[in-house]
Amino acid sequence: MSIRAYARSRGVSHVAILKASKAGRIPLEPDGSIDPAKADAAWDRSTDPSKAKGTAKPAPKSTKSPPETMKPVAEAAVGSVRETLKEQGLPASGSVTFVQARTAHEIAKAHLARLRLQRMKGELVDRSQAIATVFALARRERDGWVQWPARAAALIAAELQIDPHRCEQVLESHVRRHLEELSEIGVDLR
Repeated sequence: MSIRAYARSRGVSHVAILKASKAGRIPLEPDGSIDPAKADAAWDRSTDPSKAKGTAKPAPKSTKSPPETMKPVAEAAVGSVRETLKEQGLPASGSVTFVQARTAHEIAKAHLARLRLQRMKGELVDRSQAIATVFALARRERDGWVQWPARAAALIAAELQIDPHRCEQVLESHVRRHLEELSEIGVDLR
């Protein structure tokens, strides 16, 4: 099919088809003609639906010339789109389309807005503050336990009628062993 015939079938100008082929958005056959099935699929995959004719206001004219070719998208960005879609239970296999990327972007914006709202309501805690608070609490608890045998040994020794110094040594060894066991507990604040 010729470029002009394909443009008529799409309802666009032949210049739009030429620009799309030059930008790599639709493939041309070696003889310069267009395979409508391939071109339609490529057109739908690479066209921003919000810029389709009749759905949005045209963008203001720019003094910049359009890019000659489409820039490649970093694999990290494509992976991020796939990951976001998978988290939401949406299909994300094969090549990523503009609609999928736009959906992932809107999902991410919604998550960010929700997090900002939770922070403003005081429902979120600063991670570094939480770590510092847990560390300070654990340190106070440890210090309290380390000092406890010296305070309690005399009282326990009097009740049991045993040597206060020996009682303190036994209590201290048991408390230290217990604190060593507690130190192995890891707190993950992610």
